[in-house]
Amino acid sequence: MLRLGPYGLTLDDLLASPHGIDLGPLRPRLPGPLKTRSGRVELLPAPLAADLPRLRAALAAGPAPLVLVGRRHLRSNNSWMHNVPALNRGSNTCTLQVHPDDAARLGVADGGRARVKGEGGELVVPVDVTDAVRPGVVSLPHGWGHDRPGTRLAVASARPGANVNQLLDGSRLDPLSGTAVLNGFPVEVSPE
Repeated sequence: MLRLGPYGLTLDDLLASPHGIDLGPLRPRLPGPLKTRSGRVELLPAPLAADLPRLRAALAAGPAPLVLVGRRHLRSNNSWMHNVPALNRGSNTCTLQVHPDDAARLGVADGGRARVKGEGGELVVPVDVTDAVRPGVVSLPHGWGHDRPGTRLAVASARPGANVNQLLDGSRLDPLSGTAVLNGFPVEVSPE
């Protein structure tokens, strides 16, 4: 890609200059790369502006009593690292993080198990009581659930974890993009 750029640089040029290469003063590029109809940076395009009343109504209604958000773990960048033996050590990272105030209110205990119920199903998962999440929010990592039939991950299937997607029924879609909503959805949590 360096060779395709306007400066004719090579990897050898960069390696020979570990402190950088002065390419001269910056040159304006806009509006050249803009592909909007107006030829300008559109900060509030019509589809977004038209969706503002729905957004305002949702904010006025307030959040669900509990919403579930995903997270990642240092040794678990999505699911592909779950089958690497060296990265599959230590404690089970597929736990439901619950704020201490919510844990007390819901009757779930650190190290215990909780039933998480969403619109599409329910899961039973280990609980991690922590102030790393705010009250009203619980967190379960995505990319787990290696115990499904047909899974061919020998290392990962020994510690399958819970598939957060099983809590959804597929009906939650972002109205503008049509993308499935996989984060920030309402759940119910109870002791197992």
